[in-house]
Amino acid sequence: MTLLVLGLVAFLGVHMLPILTSVRTRLRTRLGENGYKGLFTVLSIAGFVLLIYGYGVARSQGPAILYDPPLWMRHVTLLLMVPVFVLLVASNAPAGRIKAATKHPMILSVKIWALAHLLANGDVASVLLFAAFLGWAVLDRISLKRRGNAGGAVSASPSMAGDVVSLVVGLGLYVAFVLYLHEWLIGVSVV
Repeated sequence: MTLLVLGLVAFLGVHMLPILTSVRTRLRTRLGENGYKGLFTVLSIAGFVLLIYGYGVARSQGPAILYDPPLWMRHVTLLLMVPVFVLLVASNAPAGRIKAATKHPMILSVKIWALAHLLANGDVASVLLFAAFLGWAVLDRISLKRRGNAGGAVSASPSMAGDVVSLVVGLGLYVAFVLYLHEWLIGVSVV
């Protein structure tokens, strides 16, 4: 569990820097823009690897169960994951109505992903992981509003092409994750 916590602290701690504007400004001044971005990237990757490894170790040790969700909750999770992939793709696709309506589609996708997984997983490691990401996403969205970036970076005229790309690629990724990738990457079969 220690590795998971260290990974979460490193990964989410670095991702809290945009929220902590004075700390970010001091680091950028001291390290320069490239130094700041380099440190951000290295700590993000190290934290991500550590939290993935720590999560796997914690789950393999048979962590304590905080709650035992009913079986039907897994179906709810499967349903909630559909927009997660569409939103994730929309955050990097050409500007469309999906991106314009959700303002920050990646943050929204993290919120839904974390909530969906909290509904289906009641072990300590899962609750720690998904609750931490949900908390970060909520704080980040509030911070964006306070910093005057409530609308995200969306072009003046959203195109239908961005929505088509988001839907087609997002749904394709969803199917691939459900059928193959979740078990291959996470070690847990979804179906």
